[in-house]
Amino acid sequence: MDLKNGSVVTEFILQGFSAGWELQVVFFVTFSLIYGATVLGNALIVVTVTRSSTLRSPMYFLLGNLSFLDTCLSTVTTPKMIRDLLTEHKTISIWGCMAQMFFMHLFGGAEATLLVAMAFDRYVAVCKPLHYRKIMNHRLLNGFVILSWTIGFIHTMSQMVLTVNLPFCGPCIIDNIFCDLPLVIKLACVETYTLELFVIADSGLLSLICFLLLLVSYTVLLATVQRRSSGGLSKALSTLSAHITVVSLFFGPCIFIYAWPFKSFASNKVLAVFYTVFTPLLNPIIYTLRNQKMQEAMKKLRFQNVSST
Repeated sequence: MDLKNGSVVTEFILQGFSAGWELQVVFFVTFSLIYGATVLGNALIVVTVTRSSTLRSPMYFLLGNLSFLDTCLSTVTTPKMIRDLLTEHKTISIWGCMAQMFFMHLFGGAEATLLVAMAFDRYVAVCKPLHYRKIMNHRLLNGFVILSWTIGFIHTMSQMVLTVNLPFCGPCIIDNIFCDLPLVIKLACVETYTLELFVIADSGLLSLICFLLLLVSYTVLLATVQRRSSGGLSKALSTLSAHITVVSLFFGPCIFIYAWPFKSFASNKVLAVFYTVFTPLLNPIIYTLRNQKMQEAMKKLRFQNVSST
């Protein structure tokens, strides 16, 4: 890092929540329980999809990958945030901050792409049921997963390669609960206007394009089903409501944050918590509570484990 006034920046200060000590303890307990439930719930989905012989359809294969990404995305920020709730000095090393941003954009970009793949899967399942197995073959599914990780990697590397060598010269205070790329860029002691525009174009457009693709795909899907049968719309809404809910919960905070990426708002911390803490938990709840087949597979595996012991 560059020098300024004889000092070298080695860490950032995370402001976190400005609540009283009692409320921070409440946050600590609440977020710890939520994070534990997130890891347990998503791990349960991954294990169930992997081991159950009744969940071999493409939708569950993609769902298992989504649960894995949710666990990774939550783990990047939530444990550090929980630990900081009981710490007076909330600091993170500069390389820890860079690693946090790298993995956040890696898993976030991969999950955004995977959600588009899941929307395509639902379109084929509802609109082309006779050709579903032929179209959604193992080769295409593996291609979707590889593509999602590739886009996530390109997305994060394209930003981090320009951020990692920026000179920082204090005070390096980040007004958030984790290292947020737009706010970190603002702390650099060089002109970053071009980089700021690039971050908006990269992260903002990725979120917006994926969201628009999902919106168009679901609209076309519902319109197609409505034309085919009078009761088709109600059935399609029941089938797709879980997917639409997950998409809204994932992309809503992203689009809002990147609409004003270099300004600090009190609501930004709320959105950050919602995006990294609550959304990864809501995904397994939405998919398992509304999916009878998943529930039956979990019960079957539990009985098999009990009988084997």
